[in-house]
Amino acid sequence: MNVGIPKERRPFENRVGLSPAGVQILCQNGHDVYIEHEAGQGAGFTDQEYERAGARVVYSAEEAYGRADLLLKVARPLDEEIDWLRADSIIAGLLHLASANQSKIDVLLEKKITSIAYEQIEMPDGTLPVLRPLSQIGGAMCAEVASRLLQNNYGGKGILLGGVPSVPPAEVAILGGGVFGTYAARSFLGAGAHVTVLDNDLEALQHFARHIPTAVTMMATERNLELVCSYSDVLVGAVLLPGQRAPILVTRELVRSMKPRSVIIDASIDEGGCVETSRPTTHELPSYLEEGVIHYCVPNMPGVVARTATHAFVNAAIAYILDIADLGVEGAIKKNPSLERAINTLAGEMVHLSRLTK
Repeated sequence: MNVGIPKERRPFENRVGLSPAGVQILCQNGHDVYIEHEAGQGAGFTDQEYERAGARVVYSAEEAYGRADLLLKVARPLDEEIDWLRADSIIAGLLHLASANQSKIDVLLEKKITSIAYEQIEMPDGTLPVLRPLSQIGGAMCAEVASRLLQNNYGGKGILLGGVPSVPPAEVAILGGGVFGTYAARSFLGAGAHVTVLDNDLEALQHFARHIPTAVTMMATERNLELVCSYSDVLVGAVLLPGQRAPILVTRELVRSMKPRSVIIDASIDEGGCVETSRPTTHELPSYLEEGVIHYCVPNMPGVVARTATHAFVNAAIAYILDIADLGVEGAIKKNPSLERAINTLAGEMVHLSRLTK
């Protein structure tokens, strides 16, 4: 199979669809890999490293897309990238199509593209093996991001996350007890903050009680949401429904009830956001003020730790990529049924993609 790896074109997306180590594995299995010139530069991978691994360097995006039976991306494709996709080809990446514009879905269907969303690969126990390492990275970054935004010189109210003797630490509330929420809690607790985790799954809260006993746990009821919004210095939204738009849990009214210059980190923004006042931002201009509250809504948080993030997600995804290249989509699904739920469009048909109203 011909495999294409283009350069990512979304702002501050420094990750790349496959590392040189991953390329070597595909080439050793008889596949031809075409990588766009400098596609790995942001992650610290040179064209020469890819060539030594067996790839051929191409010097235009159109060629990388046009040669590919299987195109490996990180971020959801832009309009021009969808135009470059060859009809009847396969695209795999962190596609988040549940929150994409309908026009993009229409083009994928018209061109009979098979689209595979890494974030929806789901094991029988409900875990998401490829999304997991990226959620771990994003969660681990949370305390650093919040600490900076709470500083006066970034518009914050001048709070130190961990406090000092005689001054209490910051109050942090995390909505969602999944992988992102777990790593966010660890990062905030490590910085000395007081952390409360809310979830509507009692088992998730039991997990916190067993493994992170210093975090306070609460059920995510309407009353409890109102309570934590009223006193939190930092509110982290880490809600995920695979293949669906994130539900709005924090209304504009709740945001308005928060203390002035508090911080919201909406990590669900790549699925539409779980805060009514959220809108996507970039690493260049990562935050804005709405209802007196600082909002940080960068969809690709791990994009600025690109080398770590690329290695992490390729380690998790390479077995699925190799199965698709070796066996085709149907054969890969038969070998590993966990891949089936990641198929969003299949040869002109929409599957496993819930399009909820934004």
